[in-house]
Amino acid sequence: MELKKSDFYFDLPQELIAQDPLEDRSSSRLLLLDKNTGQVRHEIFRNITRYLRPGDCLVLNNTKVIPARLLGEREGTGAHVEVLLLKRREGDVWETLVKPGKKCRPGSHLVFGGGLLRAEVLETVEEGNRLIRFTYEGIWEEVLDQLGEMPLPPYITHKLQDKSRYQTVYARYEGSAAAPTAGLHFTRELLSRIEKMGVKTVYVTLHVGLGTFRPVKEENVLEHHMHSEYYQVSEEAAAQINAVKAAGGRVICVGTTSCRTLESAADESGRVQPGCDNTEIFIYPGYRFKVLDCLITNFHLPESTLVMLVSALAGREQVLAAYQEAIREKYRFFSFGDAMFIHDGIDKQQGIM
Repeated sequence: MELKKSDFYFDLPQELIAQDPLEDRSSSRLLLLDKNTGQVRHEIFRNITRYLRPGDCLVLNNTKVIPARLLGEREGTGAHVEVLLLKRREGDVWETLVKPGKKCRPGSHLVFGGGLLRAEVLETVEEGNRLIRFTYEGIWEEVLDQLGEMPLPPYITHKLQDKSRYQTVYARYEGSAAAPTAGLHFTRELLSRIEKMGVKTVYVTLHVGLGTFRPVKEENVLEHHMHSEYYQVSEEAAAQINAVKAAGGRVICVGTTSCRTLESAADESGRVQPGCDNTEIFIYPGYRFKVLDCLITNFHLPESTLVMLVSALAGREQVLAAYQEAIREKYRFFSFGDAMFIHDGIDKQQGIM
Protein backbone atom coordinates (compact mmCIF):
# COMPACT_ATOMS: atom_id res chain seq x y z
CA MET A 1 0.00 0.00 0.00
CA GLU A 2 1.40 3.38 -0.98
CA LEU A 3 0.24 6.50 0.84
CA LYS A 4 1.14 9.85 -0.65
CA LYS A 5 1.60 13.00 1.37
CA SER A 6 -0.39 14.90 -1.27
CA ASP A 7 -3.41 12.64 -0.57
CA PHE A 8 -3.82 14.61 2.67
CA TYR A 9 -3.61 18.10 1.20
CA PHE A 10 -6.39 20.66 1.49
CA ASP A 11 -6.40 24.37 0.77
CA LEU A 12 -6.86 26.43 3.93
CA PRO A 13 -7.52 30.19 3.77
CA GLN A 14 -4.98 32.00 5.96
CA GLU A 15 -7.69 33.95 7.80
CA LEU A 16 -9.10 30.73 9.31
CA ILE A 17 -5.94 30.10 11.37
CA ALA A 18 -6.94 31.11 14.91
CA GLN A 19 -4.45 33.62 16.34
CA ASP A 20 -5.93 34.08 19.82
CA PRO A 21 -7.81 31.87 22.30
CA LEU A 22 -11.50 32.58 22.87
CA GLU A 23 -12.39 34.29 26.14
CA ASP A 24 -14.53 31.31 27.18
CA ARG A 25 -12.69 28.04 26.45
CA SER A 26 -15.88 25.99 26.09
CA SER A 27 -17.60 28.39 23.66
CA SER A 28 -15.64 27.16 20.64
CA ARG A 29 -17.52 25.39 17.90
CA LEU A 30 -17.70 21.62 17.66
CA LEU A 31 -18.04 19.66 14.44
CA LEU A 32 -19.53 16.20 14.97
CA LEU A 33 -18.31 13.60 12.46
CA ASP A 34 -19.84 10.11 12.35
CA LYS A 35 -16.87 7.87 11.53
CA ASN A 36 -19.18 5.21 10.07
CA THR A 37 -21.31 7.35 7.72
CA GLY A 38 -19.42 10.61 7.32
CA GLN A 39 -22.47 12.57 8.51
CA VAL A 40 -21.57 16.01 9.88
CA ARG A 41 -23.38 18.14 12.45
CA HIS A 42 -22.51 21.43 14.13
CA GLU A 43 -22.54 22.21 17.85
CA ILE A 44 -20.98 24.38 20.56
CA PHE A 45 -18.24 22.61 22.52
CA ARG A 46 -19.87 22.91 25.95
CA ASN A 47 -22.80 20.84 24.58
CA ILE A 48 -20.54 17.82 24.11
CA THR A 49 -22.31 16.42 27.20
CA ARG A 50 -25.26 15.63 24.89
CA TYR A 51 -23.12 13.13 23.04
CA LEU A 52 -21.44 11.38 25.96
CA ARG A 53 -22.97 8.44 27.79
CA PRO A 54 -22.79 7.14 31.36
CA GLY A 55 -20.14 4.42 31.33
CA ASP A 56 -17.95 6.21 28.79
CA CYS A 57 -14.35 7.01 29.62
CA LEU A 58 -12.75 10.34 28.70
CA VAL A 59 -8.94 10.07 28.51
CA LEU A 60 -7.02 13.34 28.93
CA ASN A 61 -3.31 14.17 28.71
CA ASN A 62 -2.23 16.04 31.85
CA THR A 63 1.16 17.15 30.57
CA LYS A 64 2.14 20.75 31.31
CA VAL A 65 3.81 23.04 28.78
CA ILE A 66 7.00 24.66 30.01
CA PRO A 67 7.85 28.24 28.87
CA ALA A 68 10.46 26.64 26.64
CA ARG A 69 11.38 29.56 24.36
CA LEU A 70 14.40 31.51 25.59
CA LEU A 71 15.65 34.69 23.92
CA GLY A 72 19.24 35.64 24.61
CA GLU A 73 22.59 36.49 23.05
CA ARG A 74 25.94 34.94 22.31
CA GLU A 75 28.50 35.94 24.91
CA GLY A 76 31.15 38.26 23.53
CA THR A 77 29.31 39.17 20.31
CA GLY A 78 25.88 40.19 21.63
CA ALA A 79 24.33 38.46 18.60
CA HIS A 80 20.68 37.49 19.10
CA VAL A 81 19.96 33.80 19.75
CA GLU A 82 16.77 31.83 20.33
CA VAL A 83 16.78 28.52 22.20
CA LEU A 84 13.83 26.13 22.33
CA LEU A 85 13.97 23.47 25.08
CA LEU A 86 12.96 20.09 23.64
CA LYS A 87 13.90 17.41 26.14
CA ARG A 88 15.72 17.29 29.47
CA ARG A 89 18.57 14.79 29.13
CA GLU A 90 19.95 14.88 32.68
CA GLY A 91 20.29 17.51 35.38
CA ASP A 92 20.71 20.88 33.69
CA VAL A 93 21.56 19.44 30.26
CA TRP A 94 18.82 19.86 27.65
CA GLU A 95 18.38 18.89 24.04
CA THR A 96 17.43 22.12 22.28
CA LEU A 97 16.66 23.72 18.95
CA VAL A 98 18.87 26.79 18.45
CA LYS A 99 18.49 29.66 15.96
CA PRO A 100 20.75 30.60 14.27
CA GLY A 101 22.30 27.16 14.64
CA LYS A 102 25.39 27.67 12.49
CA LYS A 103 26.79 30.29 14.86
CA CYS A 104 26.22 28.18 18.00
CA ARG A 105 28.93 25.57 17.71
CA PRO A 106 30.07 23.39 20.61
CA GLY A 107 31.94 25.59 23.09
CA SER A 108 29.74 28.65 22.45
CA HIS A 109 28.47 30.47 25.53
CA LEU A 110 25.00 32.04 25.72
CA VAL A 111 23.50 34.59 28.11
CA PHE A 112 19.82 35.14 28.98
CA GLY A 113 18.14 37.78 31.11
CA GLY A 114 21.31 39.83 31.55
CA GLY A 115 23.11 36.88 33.15
CA LEU A 116 20.29 35.37 35.26
CA LEU A 117 20.76 32.29 33.08
CA ARG A 118 23.89 31.17 31.25
CA ALA A 119 24.49 28.25 28.93
CA GLU A 120 27.24 26.36 27.13
CA VAL A 121 26.70 24.46 23.88
CA LEU A 122 28.11 20.96 24.44
CA GLU A 123 27.53 19.12 21.18
CA THR A 124 25.44 18.83 18.03
CA VAL A 125 23.13 15.79 17.91
CA GLU A 126 20.44 14.32 15.63
CA GLU A 127 18.58 16.74 13.31
CA GLY A 128 21.09 19.49 14.12
CA ASN A 129 19.73 19.89 17.66
CA ARG A 130 22.15 21.11 20.34
CA LEU A 131 22.89 19.71 23.78
CA ILE A 132 23.20 22.68 26.14
CA ARG A 133 24.20 22.87 29.82
CA PHE A 134 22.54 25.69 31.79
CA THR A 135 23.90 27.40 34.91
CA TYR A 136 21.87 29.66 37.20
CA GLU A 137 21.27 30.52 40.84
CA GLY A 138 18.09 29.51 42.59
CA ILE A 139 15.32 27.21 41.34
CA TRP A 140 15.26 26.20 37.67
CA GLU A 141 11.45 26.39 37.34
CA GLU A 142 11.38 29.92 38.76
CA VAL A 143 14.18 31.12 36.46
CA LEU A 144 12.45 29.56 33.46
CA ASP A 145 9.10 31.06 34.40
CA GLN A 146 10.72 34.49 34.66
CA LEU A 147 12.66 34.36 31.38
CA GLY A 148 10.89 31.83 29.16
CA GLU A 149 8.02 32.35 26.74
CA MET A 150 5.40 29.81 25.70
CA PRO A 151 6.64 28.07 22.54
CA LEU A 152 3.67 28.87 20.33
CA PRO A 153 3.53 27.13 16.94
CA PRO A 154 5.01 29.10 14.01
CA TYR A 155 1.58 29.75 12.47
CA ILE A 156 0.53 31.83 15.51
CA THR A 157 1.96 35.32 15.04
CA HIS A 158 0.11 37.16 17.83
CA LYS A 159 1.80 37.46 21.23
CA LEU A 160 0.05 35.46 23.94
CA GLN A 161 -1.08 37.80 26.72
CA ASP A 162 -1.81 35.10 29.32
CA LYS A 163 0.51 32.05 29.54
CA SER A 164 -2.23 29.97 31.15
CA ARG A 165 -4.28 30.04 27.95
CA TYR A 166 -1.78 27.72 26.23
CA GLN A 167 -2.28 25.27 29.09
CA THR A 168 -5.14 22.90 29.86
CA VAL A 169 -6.96 23.52 33.17
CA TYR A 170 -5.84 20.04 34.31
CA ALA A 171 -2.15 20.37 33.29
CA ARG A 172 -0.03 18.79 36.01
CA TYR A 173 3.34 17.31 34.96
CA GLU A 174 5.85 19.65 33.31
CA GLY A 175 7.64 18.51 30.19
CA SER A 176 5.91 19.56 26.96
CA ALA A 177 7.19 21.88 24.25
CA ALA A 178 3.64 22.20 22.88
CA ALA A 179 0.13 21.98 24.36
CA PRO A 180 -2.21 19.02 23.83
CA THR A 181 -4.60 21.50 22.25
CA ALA A 182 -7.82 19.45 22.13
CA GLY A 183 -7.88 19.77 25.91
CA LEU A 184 -7.87 23.57 25.80
CA HIS A 185 -11.66 23.57 25.28
CA PHE A 186 -12.44 22.08 28.69
CA THR A 187 -13.23 24.21 31.74
CA ARG A 188 -13.31 22.85 35.28
CA GLU A 189 -17.07 23.40 35.31
CA LEU A 190 -17.54 21.36 32.12
CA LEU A 191 -15.37 18.52 33.44
CA SER A 192 -17.43 18.51 36.64
CA ARG A 193 -20.67 18.23 34.61
CA ILE A 194 -19.19 15.35 32.60
CA GLU A 195 -18.18 13.43 35.74
CA LYS A 196 -21.62 13.95 37.30
CA MET A 197 -23.13 12.30 34.19
CA GLY A 198 -21.36 9.07 35.08
CA VAL A 199 -18.53 9.50 32.59
CA LYS A 200 -15.10 8.54 33.97
CA THR A 201 -12.29 11.05 33.43
CA VAL A 202 -8.90 9.33 33.32
CA TYR A 203 -5.52 11.07 33.02
CA VAL A 204 -2.41 9.84 31.21
CA THR A 205 0.80 11.76 30.45
CA LEU A 206 2.59 12.27 27.14
CA HIS A 207 5.14 15.05 26.89
CA VAL A 208 4.57 16.66 23.50
CA GLY A 209 7.71 17.30 21.47
CA LEU A 210 8.15 19.63 18.53
CA GLY A 211 7.98 16.58 16.27
CA THR A 212 4.25 17.33 16.41
CA PHE A 213 4.88 20.28 14.08
CA ARG A 214 7.57 18.60 11.99
CA PRO A 215 6.38 18.55 8.37
CA VAL A 216 6.23 15.31 6.43
CA LYS A 217 8.94 15.80 3.79
CA GLU A 218 8.77 12.46 2.00
CA GLU A 219 6.04 12.07 -0.63
CA ASN A 220 5.78 8.40 0.41
CA VAL A 221 4.21 8.75 3.88
CA LEU A 222 5.62 5.41 5.06
CA GLU A 223 9.16 6.80 4.87
CA HIS A 224 8.40 9.52 7.48
CA HIS A 225 10.12 9.03 10.85
CA MET A 226 8.27 10.15 14.00
CA HIS A 227 10.14 11.79 16.87
CA SER A 228 10.22 9.90 20.16
CA GLU A 229 8.02 11.17 23.01
CA TYR A 230 7.85 10.07 26.64
CA TYR A 231 4.56 8.75 28.04
CA GLN A 232 3.32 7.34 31.33
CA VAL A 233 0.17 5.40 32.23
CA SER A 234 -0.51 4.75 35.92
CA GLU A 235 -1.85 1.43 37.21
CA GLU A 236 -5.07 3.16 38.23
CA ALA A 237 -5.57 4.72 34.77
CA ALA A 238 -4.91 1.41 32.99
CA ALA A 239 -7.34 -0.43 35.30
CA GLN A 240 -10.10 2.16 34.75
CA ILE A 241 -9.75 2.14 30.96
CA ASN A 242 -9.68 -1.67 30.81
CA ALA A 243 -12.77 -1.86 33.06
CA VAL A 244 -14.70 0.53 30.79
CA LYS A 245 -13.77 -1.53 27.71
CA ALA A 246 -14.78 -4.77 29.43
CA ALA A 247 -18.16 -3.28 30.39
CA GLY A 248 -18.86 -2.18 26.80
CA GLY A 249 -18.28 1.55 27.38
CA ARG A 250 -16.51 3.79 24.89
CA VAL A 251 -12.96 5.02 25.32
CA ILE A 252 -12.93 8.63 24.08
CA CYS A 253 -9.47 10.18 23.76
CA VAL A 254 -9.10 13.93 24.12
CA GLY A 255 -6.47 14.75 21.54
CA THR A 256 -4.09 12.80 19.36
CA THR A 257 -1.53 12.66 22.21
CA SER A 258 -3.91 10.71 24.47
CA CYS A 259 -4.73 8.48 21.52
CA ARG A 260 -1.07 7.72 20.78
CA THR A 261 -0.41 7.09 24.48
CA LEU A 262 -3.13 4.43 24.76
CA GLU A 263 -2.33 2.79 21.44
CA SER A 264 1.36 2.62 22.47
CA ALA A 265 0.58 1.23 25.93
CA ALA A 266 -1.89 -1.46 24.78
CA ASP A 267 -0.99 -5.07 24.09
CA GLU A 268 -2.26 -6.93 21.02
CA SER A 269 -5.48 -7.90 22.80
CA GLY A 270 -6.26 -4.23 23.46
CA ARG A 271 -5.53 -4.24 27.19
CA VAL A 272 -3.75 -1.08 28.35
CA GLN A 273 -0.59 -1.89 30.29
CA PRO A 274 0.63 0.50 33.01
CA GLY A 275 4.15 1.88 32.87
CA CYS A 276 6.30 4.47 31.13
CA ASP A 277 8.21 4.36 27.87
CA ASN A 278 9.08 6.37 24.78
CA THR A 279 6.86 6.07 21.72
CA GLU A 280 7.43 6.73 18.04
CA ILE A 281 4.01 5.39 17.02
CA PHE A 282 2.85 6.68 13.63
CA ILE A 283 -0.86 6.16 12.97
CA TYR A 284 -2.11 6.44 9.38
CA PRO A 285 -4.90 4.85 7.27
CA GLY A 286 -4.82 1.07 7.53
CA TYR A 287 -4.05 1.16 11.27
CA ARG A 288 -6.37 -0.92 13.47
CA PHE A 289 -7.14 0.86 16.74
CA LYS A 290 -6.73 -1.37 19.79
CA VAL A 291 -8.29 0.83 22.48
CA LEU A 292 -9.71 4.10 21.16
CA ASP A 293 -13.36 4.25 20.06
CA CYS A 294 -13.89 8.01 19.58
CA LEU A 295 -11.70 11.10 19.43
CA ILE A 296 -12.03 14.76 20.38
CA THR A 297 -9.49 16.74 18.39
CA ASN A 298 -8.74 20.10 16.80
CA PHE A 299 -8.39 20.79 13.08
CA HIS A 300 -4.89 20.00 11.86
CA LEU A 301 -2.42 21.20 9.23
CA PRO A 302 -2.65 19.93 5.64
CA GLU A 303 -0.38 16.91 4.95
CA SER A 304 0.44 16.54 8.67
CA THR A 305 0.80 13.28 10.60
CA LEU A 306 -2.21 14.40 12.68
CA VAL A 307 -4.51 14.60 9.64
CA MET A 308 -3.27 11.11 8.79
CA LEU A 309 -4.15 9.89 12.30
CA VAL A 310 -7.74 11.18 12.16
CA SER A 311 -8.04 9.73 8.64
CA ALA A 312 -7.08 6.33 10.06
CA LEU A 313 -10.07 6.60 12.40
CA ALA A 314 -12.75 8.09 10.14
CA GLY A 315 -11.47 7.52 6.60
CA ARG A 316 -9.45 9.95 4.49
CA GLU A 317 -12.30 10.98 2.17
CA GLN A 318 -14.75 11.52 5.05
CA VAL A 319 -12.21 13.55 7.03
CA LEU A 320 -11.30 15.76 4.07
CA ALA A 321 -15.00 16.27 3.28
CA ALA A 322 -15.62 17.30 6.91
CA TYR A 323 -12.65 19.70 6.71
CA GLN A 324 -14.13 21.27 3.55
CA GLU A 325 -17.42 21.71 5.42
CA ALA A 326 -15.53 23.34 8.30
CA ILE A 327 -13.81 25.71 5.86
CA ARG A 328 -17.15 26.62 4.26
CA GLU A 329 -18.61 27.28 7.72
CA LYS A 330 -15.54 29.35 8.67
CA TYR A 331 -14.42 27.21 11.61
CA ARG A 332 -11.23 28.37 13.33
CA PHE A 333 -8.24 26.07 12.70
CA PHE A 334 -5.21 24.72 14.59
CA SER A 335 -4.08 25.21 18.22
CA PHE A 336 -6.47 27.99 19.33
CA GLY A 337 -9.18 26.88 16.92
CA ASP A 338 -12.41 24.90 17.10
CA ALA A 339 -12.86 21.21 17.79
CA MET A 340 -14.13 18.04 16.16
CA PHE A 341 -15.71 14.99 17.81
CA ILE A 342 -15.23 11.84 15.74
CA HIS A 343 -17.89 9.48 17.12
CA ASP A 344 -19.51 6.14 16.38
CA GLY A 345 -22.96 7.41 15.46
CA ILE A 346 -25.30 5.51 17.75
CA ASP A 347 -26.29 7.14 21.01
CA LYS A 348 -28.13 4.73 23.31
CA GLN A 349 -29.81 7.63 25.09
CA GLN A 350 -31.00 9.59 22.09
CA GLY A 351 -31.03 7.26 19.09
CA ILE A 352 -28.96 8.43 16.14
CA MET A 353 -26.83 11.52 16.70
